[in-house]
Amino acid sequence: QVQLVESGGGLVQAGGSLRLSCAASGRTFSSYAMGWFRQTPGKEREFVAAIRRSGAGTYYADSVKGRFTISRDNAKNTVYLQMNSLKPEDTAVYYCAAGGTASFREYNYDYWGQGTQVTVSS
Repeated sequence: QVQLVESGGGLVQAGGSLRLSCAASGRTFSSYAMGWFRQTPGKEREFVAAIRRSGAGTYYADSVKGRFTISRDNAKNTVYLQMNSLKPEDTAVYYCAAGGTASFREYNYDYWGQGTQVTVSS
């Protein structure tokens, strides 16, 4: 069992930056691939970024590639999402997830956090 808690969301102006953190409970964090997803009201949750267990491989949605960076610190049981050059369309609730495969597919993830709100003003 893994519990995930996101933090770092907030209100930022377009062009600004935020860093989201996701802290995981348990001693098996390094055995999970991690992902970030986001959701806006009335829309399906969408993939943002994913990282392999070791951190050696990272994957991004085309909409965030070059602006967002996913990373992890297995010693701290934490995964991060550095978000730069933010746009109003990045406004969403951001969720972190843990699973067996670094994937853009939600069904590959077994555990989910409660989400953190990111709002980008124009």
